[in-house]
Amino acid sequence: MERVTLRIPKQQIDEVEQMVETGEFPNRSEAIRSAVRDMLNEQDGEREERGRTRTWAKV
Repeated sequence: MERVTLRIPKQQIDEVEQMVETGEFPNRSEAIRSAVRDMLNEQDGEREERGRTRTWAKV
């Protein structure tokens, strides 16, 4: 596995911490890995449906 450093708003980290505290995830890293997996799976499904890629960030 590779290490990635990212900045996330405090409110979102607090929500992730709550999921860890309630036992939904064993730790923050696994919660974030799960979110990335979900995003990639959703993107793959949409590519198959539309034959194109989805834009996740808008600038």
